[in-house]
Amino acid sequence: MAEPYDALVLAGGSGRRLGGVDKPGLVVGDRSLLDRVLTAVPDASRVVVVGPRRTTGRLVTWCREEPPGGGPVAALAAGLPEVTADRLVLLAADLPFVTGDVIAALLEAAEGHDGALLLDPDGRDQLLVGAWQTLALRRALPAEPAGARLGPVLWALNPVRYGVQQLAEAPPPWFDCDTDADLATARQIAQTGVVRRQ
Repeated sequence: MAEPYDALVLAGGSGRRLGGVDKPGLVVGDRSLLDRVLTAVPDASRVVVVGPRRTTGRLVTWCREEPPGGGPVAALAAGLPEVTADRLVLLAADLPFVTGDVIAALLEAAEGHDGALLLDPDGRDQLLVGAWQTLALRRALPAEPAGARLGPVLWALNPVRYGVQQLAEAPPPWFDCDTDADLATARQIAQTGVVRRQ
């Protein structure tokens, strides 16, 4: 039996580049972005979502960062007290194509380490697609999390990197919806299943 894990999903961003809309509530395919992320962690013992309450397709525990809009480290600090498992996956709420297979691979990669981050083909760390030891994250939090940068907090734990063998026809699991163009691309992929490479 696999070791249990919790999921911590950060869903409190303001969506400024999308005109201030409720980004996690935007629909891609037949589900909201948040629900698409939640389907990637069906076996999580507990799912904690940091952000305004919304309707979701599964039971989650809600909390808010302090102050609201205080950034990802503030959201992490708000969500961690609700985590009960020894390990967790940390995810953004705007990842329409993250999958359970990627989550399982990250959890496996993190074994024996403080954490594991998804690495995209360009060699960039995807800071909000990772698996972590809960205690290590708690120890890494700065005394003043509001406004702190997430990268230095996570990099201080020296995580291992997991690179996806990206198939040409598969939507990239690190793809996030930050702009109107991103959202249009995600909806096109969800509708047609076709990934148009640059």
